[in-house]
Amino acid sequence: MPKVLRIINRLNLGGPTYNASYLSKYLSSDYETLLVAGMKDESEASSEFIAKNLGLEPVYIEKMHRAINPFNDIPAYRAIRKIIREYKPDIVHTHAAKAGALGRIAAHREGVPVILHTFHGHVFHSYFNPLKTKVFLSLERYLASISTRIITISRQQQKEICEDFNICPVEKSVVIPLGFDLSRFQENIDEKRKDFRAHYALAEDEIAIGIVGRLVPVKNHAFFFRAVKKLLKQSNKKVRIIIIGDGELRAELQHLCTELELNYALKDFSENKSPVVFTGWIKNIDWAYAGLDIVALSSFNEGTPVSLIEAQAANKAIVSTAVGGIRDVVKEGTSALLSPSGDENQFVENLLKLVEDDALRMKMSKNSAAHALNKFNYKRLVSDTENLYNQLLNIKS
Repeated sequence: MPKVLRIINRLNLGGPTYNASYLSKYLSSDYETLLVAGMKDESEASSEFIAKNLGLEPVYIEKMHRAINPFNDIPAYRAIRKIIREYKPDIVHTHAAKAGALGRIAAHREGVPVILHTFHGHVFHSYFNPLKTKVFLSLERYLASISTRIITISRQQQKEICEDFNICPVEKSVVIPLGFDLSRFQENIDEKRKDFRAHYALAEDEIAIGIVGRLVPVKNHAFFFRAVKKLLKQSNKKVRIIIIGDGELRAELQHLCTELELNYALKDFSENKSPVVFTGWIKNIDWAYAGLDIVALSSFNEGTPVSLIEAQAANKAIVSTAVGGIRDVVKEGTSALLSPSGDENQFVENLLKLVEDDALRMKMSKNSAAHALNKFNYKRLVSDTENLYNQLLNIKS
């Protein structure tokens, strides 16, 4: 029976954790899988429950953290090599940057037959200064050279990885979109909506615009808040803004709200019916989506944004910047209105359209679910990945 060693940076909320967990759980009995994970940042919500709810018991590497630090990275690399020597995998499949670097070098040094890496996003623009970006590009080109295949999660990401940044030849890459169990977003919607809106004191005639994700620079929440300020000046509708997530920029973004004269509340609206609320992380995110009317995204850079997949599965209309793989996730003009990154006026106009036009908002909401449920089903993810495993093991044998 072939063995798969699956290594992920950390179990934080997001697509990589779901991807690694579903693949570890649902690969056919023809394969044996061991899931290895690093440690999440303190500012992030743990998604260990995703793996545990599937009956998985990951092996944790205490020294593997997101930040680059030789005092952690060298012991983490040695720990991975030790696991490889003991487990003797036929395939090492890494997910995200840190796991991809340490895991692939260790697998190469230990002579693992098949080495795969999935890019869930990349840091080649909008993250670091040009010099640091150049270093990361050089490292990723080397890592690609010792990999059997590079997996991208959208056609647009494949173009960026292979053509724009020359990480590897296109023939060495394969596109396998993310997959999820999205059924919960279609269950008890009315009940969840009523409960969520009661919790946050949202009246039925108030339009709730939500943005879901880490409060970090690449998500560009400052752009979103400036757009919201313009929206509220131009619309007579009752609008509330729900910021779901947390991260290093929370205090800075709250200060920005004060500068923009956008009163905000923490956790709920029950005592302070402000236009903006910072909820922190919400584990039962299907409950949150049910209560929203519009879902927004303002990022500089994205791979395959899970929030937009989940939003569509929950029948929500979307307003987003058109970056990374977003056009591969939504149906532009049907489930989402898109604008170029940095085009604040177009972003505001798109928000205004959905706020002012109830019929358009409802129409786009109804169009969303079928697209997401068909394209991003976890069974398709598992089938595509297992087919690739079979193909590569046959080539190697």
